[in-house]
Amino acid sequence: MRIGELAQRAGVSTRALRYYEEQCLLRPERSASGQRVYPESAVDRVRLIQQLYTAGLGSRLMATLLPAIDDRHVGPELLDRLLDERARIKAKVANLQAAGRRLDVLMHLATRPAAESCPALLDQAAARESAST
Repeated sequence: MRIGELAQRAGVSTRALRYYEEQCLLRPERSASGQRVYPESAVDRVRLIQQLYTAGLGSRLMATLLPAIDDRHVGPELLDRLLDERARIKAKVANLQAAGRRLDVLMHLATRPAAESCPALLDQAAARESAST
């Protein structure tokens, strides 16, 4: 199939497909006139790439991971990299949750002004708020 059909069936842009090719995540064949030609399996490959991006993985790690997935074998070094990625994502989630709690406190202070509503007390108020939940 040609690039436009793959893009439509996989739900991505042709630009994304060209980027995947640049990053060695997708390898089309070329017709005699130089057009990209993809096998039927490319639809599932593109969907997998999308899932890996959604999981927070970068294209460099994916370029290493995809052959391991194809071989159904993830070696210890690659597994360590995946564990590091998971730890990075968990830390990012924790930071976002803390930011959300601060925002909750700020909204509370903004909608219920009181003498102790000083913004300098925001971290103290956030600590009290998280301790009560």
